[in-house]
Amino acid sequence: MQRALELAKDGWGRTNPNPLVGAVIVKDGEIISEGYHAMLGGAHAEVAAFNNAKQDVSGATMYVTLEPCSHYGRTPPCAKAIVELGIKEVVVAMVDPNSKVAGRGIKMLEEAGIKVVTGVMEQQAKKLNEIFIKYITDKKPFVIMKTAMTLDGKIATGGGDSKWISGESSRTHVHLLRDRVAAIMVGIKTVLKDNPSLTTRLDSGGGKDPVRIIVDSKGIIPLDSKVITVDSTAGIILATTSAIGSEKEKLLMEKGVRIIKADGDDGNVDLGKLMEELYTLEIDSILLEGGGTLNASALDAGIVDKVMFFVAPKIIGGHNAVTPVEGEGRKLMAEAIRLKDMDLYRFGEDVLIEAYIEY
Repeated sequence: MQRALELAKDGWGRTNPNPLVGAVIVKDGEIISEGYHAMLGGAHAEVAAFNNAKQDVSGATMYVTLEPCSHYGRTPPCAKAIVELGIKEVVVAMVDPNSKVAGRGIKMLEEAGIKVVTGVMEQQAKKLNEIFIKYITDKKPFVIMKTAMTLDGKIATGGGDSKWISGESSRTHVHLLRDRVAAIMVGIKTVLKDNPSLTTRLDSGGGKDPVRIIVDSKGIIPLDSKVITVDSTAGIILATTSAIGSEKEKLLMEKGVRIIKADGDDGNVDLGKLMEELYTLEIDSILLEGGGTLNASALDAGIVDKVMFFVAPKIIGGHNAVTPVEGEGRKLMAEAIRLKDMDLYRFGEDVLIEAYIEY
């Protein structure tokens, strides 16, 4: 199962909004084939393993990280293929949270006389597919708030300088994250200040650009912004409100920008409504790289699932220096947003703190 989980990771960023799945076929104590879900619309892990098999798989045991599907989606049901090819036992890490499957695949196998074992390395499998689980059960994207700050909690100096807080190793990892998620989201202040392209730049070349989402309540984004003009096949979404001018809206659409209006009661973009709209576009994950204002709004709206804070061994100081979460903040410590399941990682001299929001 450990091998199957490793294989599943090879599908990062290519299967959205489908899950990451790996499969291993074992016969007479030896691995005879492996497979993983490599791309949306492509063969599922089980079928890929069958296609890669160099010998008869009948009587073998299959290890798979997610319950085999039992319904016709973009591809035929994998459970049916498992039955037809004579697999005698299937070991499953986790039951599929998708209501279209949710135990039906296991039932189909058992009714065919196949032994099924579930729950093997289940927690590891759930962490691997945390994006898919949130997307398929809550019908909203999984949102990761990423920021880089100094040891004293600053993301820019009082004069606005922020290049570079984190080291090269940390920045490389962020581009791997961009390659994995469906979309990246920033606020209009970030666009006006830094004029980023929001593309993926990997040392090895290639990489997939995420859909670029700009939260801009008034629709003031310059038409010559890099995020609009950069050469990329990734889509651009302007999340705005009815306050955007009709002429500006027309010009943006002519440049290929999709407009989503999500009016909030305070005149700003309603981030909750925005998440619902993004779900309908099959955007299952968002890397939130906004500044302190957007980060505060995202936390207040309850859309953040996970935080990734890169902490650099630097101190800026200054009461005007910018912090990762601005806004009004909490008045009492008892109201502080709490985190759970925290992990620490090293990237060069930096430390990454990764944790989940406890709602």
